Amino acid sequence: MAKIIKGTNERPRLYIFRSDKHIYAQIINDFSNKVLLSSSSIAKNLKLNIKTNQKSNCDISEMVGRDIAKKAIKAGIRKIVFDRGKKLYHGQIKALANAMRQEGIQF
Repeated sequence: MAKIIKGTNERPRLYIFRSDKHIYAQIINDFSNKVLLSSSSIAKNLKLNIKTNQKSNCDISEMVGRDIAKKAIKAGIRKIVFDRGKKLYHGQIKALANAMRQEGIQF
């Protein structure tokens, strides 16, 4: 049986989805069922950096992690609940999480 992860009003849920080509991160308020913030490897502000510098997948994940962390801090969110879905905590998922921790987000 799968464990269901829910965030609270004080600690919204960070959901990470990784496809074959891209990585997406969303901060979700589970009580109102709304996405508060989002960032991904296809976001306009990150896409230009990715194309010009030809980054690796983990570098791109770090960029997404830093981007959503900065947005979260600006929105007043410092603590989150981490939801990685069924993906293992390594590689791109780990790089994104570590980048968010470095920016000051607590899991």
